[in-house]
Amino acid sequence: MDRAFQRTKVLTGHLLQSPPTSSFQTPSLSSNACLNYSPPELSEKYAFDISDMRKLMDGHDLEERDRLFGMITQSKVFNPRVRGGKVFVSPDYNQSMEQQREMTWKRIEYLFERGVFQGWLTGEGEEVEMRRFACFEVLGLFDHSISIKLGVHFFLWGGAIQFFGTKHHHDKWLRDTENYLIKGCFAMTELGHGSNVRGIETITTYDSNTGEFVINTPCESAQKYWIGGAANHATHTIVFSQLNINGTNQGVHALIAQIRDADGNVCPNIRIADCGHKIGLNGVDNGRIWFDNVRVPRENLLNSVADVSPDGKYLSAIKDPDQRFAAFLAPLTAGRVNIAVNAVYQSKVGLAIAIRYALTRRAFSLKPKEPEVLLLDYPSHQRRLLPLLAKTYAMSFGANYLKMLYVKRTPQSNKIIHVVSSSFKATFTWSNMQILQECREACGGQGLKTENRVGHLKAEHDVQSTFEGDNNILMQQVSKALFAEYMAAQKPNKAFKGLGLEHMNKPCPVIPSQLTTTTLRCSQFQMDVLCLRERDLLNRFVAEVSQCQAKGESKEHAFIMSYQLAEDLGKAFSDRAILQTFVEAEATLAACSLKDVLGMLRSLYALNCLEDGAYLRYGYLSVENAATVRREITKICSELRPHALALVSSFGIPDAFLSPIAFNWIDANSWSSAQH
Repeated sequence: MDRAFQRTKVLTGHLLQSPPTSSFQTPSLSSNACLNYSPPELSEKYAFDISDMRKLMDGHDLEERDRLFGMITQSKVFNPRVRGGKVFVSPDYNQSMEQQREMTWKRIEYLFERGVFQGWLTGEGEEVEMRRFACFEVLGLFDHSISIKLGVHFFLWGGAIQFFGTKHHHDKWLRDTENYLIKGCFAMTELGHGSNVRGIETITTYDSNTGEFVINTPCESAQKYWIGGAANHATHTIVFSQLNINGTNQGVHALIAQIRDADGNVCPNIRIADCGHKIGLNGVDNGRIWFDNVRVPRENLLNSVADVSPDGKYLSAIKDPDQRFAAFLAPLTAGRVNIAVNAVYQSKVGLAIAIRYALTRRAFSLKPKEPEVLLLDYPSHQRRLLPLLAKTYAMSFGANYLKMLYVKRTPQSNKIIHVVSSSFKATFTWSNMQILQECREACGGQGLKTENRVGHLKAEHDVQSTFEGDNNILMQQVSKALFAEYMAAQKPNKAFKGLGLEHMNKPCPVIPSQLTTTTLRCSQFQMDVLCLRERDLLNRFVAEVSQCQAKGESKEHAFIMSYQLAEDLGKAFSDRAILQTFVEAEATLAACSLKDVLGMLRSLYALNCLEDGAYLRYGYLSVENAATVRREITKICSELRPHALALVSSFGIPDAFLSPIAFNWIDANSWSSAQH
């Protein structure tokens, strides 16, 4: 009984934090002091002006971006919520699919009422297009669903009318589209055909007696599938179909068809079904469409490429069917530019969150009774995140180059825009998935919470790898274009010109037998070594395809059999092109601390490219030099560590667009916070 009494007194003392009163002393229980959040700004210093870095990164329309950021953070329609004493905005992904769609539409209405979309289709000039890009990037930072919903309406539906239509189409449809009197979608993909647009099965015939086109879905595999906006909101669609005139198939053409009336009722002879719940992007109402003898006026054929006369004659200034088909894919270029740029901004969100968290979260101490170590002070954590940060900076400069290439487009530049947009769309979206996954893991269990964004962004943007062109197929297209350039340059007195291949006219670069820090950080060496890989892989690809053709195989079969080299070549082209944009951006600066940091980022990006397996696979680097590259990467990571906060702050993303773990994650997870 005495023993039980004594134990009760000891426990009481511990619980009440009072010393034991017995004649013998029992050591009291003690704990480490509770963790307190300390903002990284208190200890991290900025060695350069982050506003200057942001100007360089965003490139244009900073005031318009900030205006839109403010518009979003000040409205309840964008789901503001307080966590850890700060306001954050992001969609509620715990809502049902129907609720997410409804909220996406409400947000679009809110933005429309405030004039955000003014001039997006009726305005002209580079300034209008760049402002539209800037707004699109900001809205994508808030939610992928809203950017895709807008992209379908403005860039695909609206873009198709702009590119394929003529003046009477522009006059009739563009202003009403911009004012949302018409809600458009883009019916290209079918259940049976996605990337192979040539193979779509929807059929359109012409009835010269009535002057109408008749659209039909002849079989289940011809149903239009994944059509964004079709399930709930779209009133009209661009229909891609095989155009059959007088028994002759003239190939894929585009027409306008109404699918709902002004009251939202589905039109006669149209059937629409929902595609259902998706792993992400549930704020977009993807639907399926069937056409049963749907009649549309002859004027609804988008006829800038080809036309049909009232009496049923097929007319086109482009006699080559392949060139005609290529012209019908023009709107996808604008889509790929947007997808590529959007992917870079999602990478910025993930890295800003993960790096800010790593600057305040501690784990383990190196010695007993010493403070735990910040995650980003571990070399392994630096190695996980900082090369990806450098890659995101590089991709930002690539994205700015791509946008300018697009807005300054001419008929002569269409080929390079197609190749670069295909390459960058594949590279940036693949990289975004890699970056978001690494950031999710770097945030540990907190990365799994939807409110912390990083993990959920992966599901929301996974689709980027396959829509508007499967990435693997896009990279094969890039390699085919490079093959064509190579063959053209074999003609007498013909040099390489275009697609950045001018380096092929120069002597082949040589990698030194021993690499030093000075060499590895030299921009000329970095460019040379990436050009060397591209040159060698292009030579190998041409040789392999040619050998296959020499055995009697078709060129297409030869391309298919050489897919591994094609993928390596596509990656080599992309890495070199991105580095080139980085070097050019860096060259615009006079010597300063900002330029010094950019030099480190550029070196880290370039050396990270050298870690690609191709450098060992094809013998460009010795095992010893590969090890030297690896050590140099670790060294640069440690040198960039003091600039980590400044580099993610330079993204210019408002705090509200990040997440609770990027700031006071202790308060955000407190009991008082849970009660709200």
